Amino acid sequence: PCQRGCITRSYFSSLNSTLPAARATGKVTVRPYSVAHGLIFDSKTQKASGVRVIDGKTRQALEFRGRIIFLCASTLESTRILLNSATPEFPNGLANSSGELGHNLMDHTMGGGATGHIPGNEDRIPLGHRPNGIYVPRFRNVKTKDARFVRGYGYQGGGWRQNWEHGADLAGFGADFKRRLSRPGPWMFTFYGFGECLPNHNNYIELDKTRVDAWGMPILKIHCAWGDNERALLKDMPAAAAEMLAAAGAHDIEPFIEDNAPGLTIHEMGTARMGRDPKTSVLNERNQAHDVKNLFVTDGSCMASSACVNPSLTYMALTARACDHAVGLMKRGEL
Repeated sequence: PCQRGCITRSYFSSLNSTLPAARATGKVTVRPYSVAHGLIFDSKTQKASGVRVIDGKTRQALEFRGRIIFLCASTLESTRILLNSATPEFPNGLANSSGELGHNLMDHTMGGGATGHIPGNEDRIPLGHRPNGIYVPRFRNVKTKDARFVRGYGYQGGGWRQNWEHGADLAGFGADFKRRLSRPGPWMFTFYGFGECLPNHNNYIELDKTRVDAWGMPILKIHCAWGDNERALLKDMPAAAAEMLAAAGAHDIEPFIEDNAPGLTIHEMGTARMGRDPKTSVLNERNQAHDVKNLFVTDGSCMASSACVNPSLTYMALTARACDHAVGLMKRGEL
């Protein structure tokens, strides 16, 4: 029950932490059922002046104005909104003088690892709802270089005890077979790899020129594939996981590798990357658009590389830093 947050607030969720804190200031209005369609650009000031939305219930077109615009709709949606906000000054998408908007899409490689039986503890069963898992940080290309690939991967995983489903692997029939089905299976442990995806200009998104969604907004066309480095990482994951399990005393170890397409990890990043050079990036190091000084983009679209770890806390840290920077600019009268 804790997977999406819980009433004790033991597991972080914006619904029971940051959003209530923001509303407690008395300076936040949460407006649900508002489908962001595009940003409004003032050609005289060269700044963003507001957001166009469609009311999800009435389908009425509305505009909201502001001195500063923070765009944080998630990687693909933020970039879709920017692409859909083209102007005469930015015909290929707002804040896109570099031509990089939409490019360098990334997602973590996932699908390589190993599972093994852990002997002992047959008198114990799992108790509780969401016991913590394990994490093995990246160990390739840290102290020594691996010639097969750059960067690396980490493992997530954990232990569990098989239930009646282990009967699919049991031989026999009759009463004895039924008794064995009613008993818990052996303890198992799995290492599941998550690898870094390198930025690649040929992995990109664009607006579909003929199809729109239910709100009249162009849908996205996604062009993304693993490169040689990602495939090399994936190939290495099962062997290293099996080696770790063997060292821990596991038996009946089964390495596995899955041919998963980009997108399964749901850690999409890039498409509006940060950088110091306005010619090769969309945002500066403070998540501020190079071309539109009062526009900040603070979700995964800002990432210039993906690393191999879950990115949500990084997005939160980047957002906090960008907010602090924006406040400083306002206090100094620079926005």
